[in-house]
Amino acid sequence: MTLELDAIHLGYGDVPVIQGLSLRLEQGEIGCLLGASGCGKTTALRAIAGFEALDSGTITVGDRIVGSKSKQVVPEKRSVGMVFQDHALFPHLSVADNVAFGLRRLKADERGKRIGNLLELTGLTGLDARFPHELSGGQQQRVALARALAPEPSVLLMDEPFSNLDTRLRRRMGGEIRGVLKARGTTTLLVTHDQQEAFALADQVGLLKDGRMLQWGPPYQLYHRPANRYVAAFTGRGSYLRAQPDGACLSHALGRSPLPEKRPPGQELALLIRPDDIRPNRAGIQARVVSHQFQGADILYRLRLGTGEEINALFPSHDDFEVGSTIGVELDARHLVLFPADQSSAVISADSSSAV
Repeated sequence: MTLELDAIHLGYGDVPVIQGLSLRLEQGEIGCLLGASGCGKTTALRAIAGFEALDSGTITVGDRIVGSKSKQVVPEKRSVGMVFQDHALFPHLSVADNVAFGLRRLKADERGKRIGNLLELTGLTGLDARFPHELSGGQQQRVALARALAPEPSVLLMDEPFSNLDTRLRRRMGGEIRGVLKARGTTTLLVTHDQQEAFALADQVGLLKDGRMLQWGPPYQLYHRPANRYVAAFTGRGSYLRAQPDGACLSHALGRSPLPEKRPPGQELALLIRPDDIRPNRAGIQARVVSHQFQGADILYRLRLGTGEEINALFPSHDDFEVGSTIGVELDARHLVLFPADQSSAVISADSSSAV
């Protein structure tokens, strides 16, 4: 079932919270609203669930409008399930009874079959008689997911689903939950402030700021083709180099690159450099190692170029360079992201070779 938000607005009194939010998820897609605390992402989720009324705009599930200024379908009639931040499991009920909570209208044999299928799908087989306090945090998360999926909602909403888990478990659970949702073909929208979590789980990500959508698209687009500097900063590390048009090329501290046909006006531009855009090359531009952080499979370096500008670079950990040493590097970006030196919106080139 599809989910569509068309220019929704809502607020509390004179304080706007969501301002013109639009998005669309196709059947089986997983979307994510990403943003800092207070940006409005949870309020948007609550509006979709039916807990908040709209000032304007529409919310559509499938071909049915479930929310508008003049129409407010009650939560239980929207065919929308929700996984809450704190799981909200019933402590006095077993795993099986928690999952069965929304299935009271089914016959006993059908209810039992559905519970069994969901426990198997979520890796909880054999735990049906346990109580929430006897489970790990990850197991409790899976119970909450199974309970939300049990009534077979058209759309599933997840509010900061992994916020109560440690970092390692969050990463593992992200992959597991995505597998479950894709296996079920459930259209899902989650909210999080964690960029890595959003990228790992979602097919489409929207970054919110002050209740407005700054950019909506696949994770690759937000990371490598950010619409503005805020998106660039929120979605990952980045450095900026001064760049100047020079004939058909763009000149910067890492050499020369093809000058995009579409580019900001002026002679002073800012070129976004992601750490993974830099490669070691003995014959390349010379850079001094200012610092490094060992991260297991990778090492994050801070490099100072001949112009005095500094950039981050992420190399495999076998490329181990000492602080203070001088190494050769090259820019290996398939496209260039250029900003006006004094503005925040980006101009992005088509894919091209980075060197001229």
